[in-house]
Amino acid sequence: MKTIDKNKVVAEHNFYKHNSEVLKQLFGTDDVSSFWLADMDFQIAEPISKEIKRLADWGVFAYEFNAERVFEAIVNWYKSRHQLSLDKNSFLQVSGVLTGISLLIQELTEVGDGVLIQTPVYHQFASIIKKTNRRVVQNPLMFHNGRYEMDFADLENKLQTENVKMIVLCNPHNPVGRVWEKQELQQLADLANKYEVLIVSDEIHADIVYTGSKFNSIASLGEPKHIALLGSPAKTFGMHSFSHGYLHIRDESTRKQIREKVEILYLHHGNAISDYATIAAYQHGVDWLDELTTYLEENIRWMDDFIKRELPMLKMVKPEGTYQVWLDFREMKLSKDELNHLLTDNAKLALAPGSWFGKNGIGYMRMNIASPLNNIKDAFARLKAAIDHKSGE
Repeated sequence: MKTIDKNKVVAEHNFYKHNSEVLKQLFGTDDVSSFWLADMDFQIAEPISKEIKRLADWGVFAYEFNAERVFEAIVNWYKSRHQLSLDKNSFLQVSGVLTGISLLIQELTEVGDGVLIQTPVYHQFASIIKKTNRRVVQNPLMFHNGRYEMDFADLENKLQTENVKMIVLCNPHNPVGRVWEKQELQQLADLANKYEVLIVSDEIHADIVYTGSKFNSIASLGEPKHIALLGSPAKTFGMHSFSHGYLHIRDESTRKQIREKVEILYLHHGNAISDYATIAAYQHGVDWLDELTTYLEENIRWMDDFIKRELPMLKMVKPEGTYQVWLDFREMKLSKDELNHLLTDNAKLALAPGSWFGKNGIGYMRMNIASPLNNIKDAFARLKAAIDHKSGE
């Protein structure tokens, strides 16, 4: 079985993260190495490639509807990977996780309602909330003893006073890398139940979890009324540009309401290539994923050591999950423009600015590390050279 090629550098095809116009729009230049977007530089698992090639060679693409087989593969994966039993009849297929979040917000809240997010958090959450004419309510995470925690006192205050009807949870959390513990999720669910608020849990990073942490799905709490789970094989298996998303909703009346909307919009009409690729990934991709996770941990260890030894003015928030690393530049006391200049103009790096993820992300940068270690080493060599040059000014 072909696994992760640790030294292969993927040619710069016109992927979104390398697109010249996109880079110029976001960073003011295209003369940068891209670590800003949460996808992979690794080839997908061989069983997935073989399945796609098999379909291409078959050459006939009549209508196919494979959602039930997809859901069976997902159920078996959750059972073996996370020791969680899910009902295949509680799943709905959508085109992607963000589609699912948008759909749930529109169907289960009203215009003007508050939708709560825990910042710093994936910036598309706030974008969707605003585009659907709901109000973004922020419950900022607290940084304590080297990791982020939920601020439950602030959370309850917001639920009491801000007309919050939905919480969009990120688990594992992008960008800070927390894998929420079961007791944290239970405390969150208890408050949601108390104030009759729905929790929508984006669990797209569920399978990228590192040694010492364990993924706990919101669905593991057995709270059927106020919970919807969203997921996708995209982040797990590098299927970013051709994978579906799925919803898991245990509450029958809520699921019926969402299914009707899904069917009205024909979102349940799957793509055969995505369907078969998803089945192949969940049935035969476990060895590839295990090697990927081990390799990502090697990247993190190297980064942690390099930063402590060569760049002590930086701090790395060590991730418990995801392949995003949250870097703290605040000790350098640079303005937003100065930090951007240091990274893009001097180090020639495109990282995701922390300000994208909320006001409490200012002074931070998010770096995608799903890349060969040689790429990571080169990036940090350039970063160190840029910082050393600035220190000598």
